[in-house]
Amino acid sequence: MPSSRRAWPSFLKVVDKGEQVVAKVLTVVTAVVIVAALGQLIMRVAMDLISPQPANWLGDGLIKVLGDLLTVLIALEVLQNVTSYLRRHVVQLELVLVTALTAVARKVIVLPAGSENKPQLLIGLGLASIALAGAYWLVIRSQPQGRIDQGSHQ
Repeated sequence: MPSSRRAWPSFLKVVDKGEQVVAKVLTVVTAVVIVAALGQLIMRVAMDLISPQPANWLGDGLIKVLGDLLTVLIALEVLQNVTSYLRRHVVQLELVLVTALTAVARKVIVLPAGSENKPQLLIGLGLASIALAGAYWLVIRSQPQGRIDQGSHQ
């Protein structure tokens, strides 16, 4: 029995090391995705600017650019989540909630025309927004007054 108790911390070290490796791989993959997506976004906007045909910057064109921009922002927030976990070995709930709120906001912004005919989708997005905003408010409210911790300032 005593030998199995000694094996347990060793097993946990292996699990922890595996977690660290996976998180580092996710960090690299996410960084590559962000760079590629940002490059595509920059090229698309640049091509629209130098194109002899006028770009449609209003309506669907603007919504597509904003959707792409918010997608890159969400990927950047996911990268912050993973790197924050690597630094502190804790999941920052505030950062996760902000990422989720950004994702829901992006979905609302890029809703196609005719979505008003899908009440379940609109209700679901509304409830998700309210739930995430409420959870974020509770997390902020539960923190000590003197603590100002923004993961990106490290």
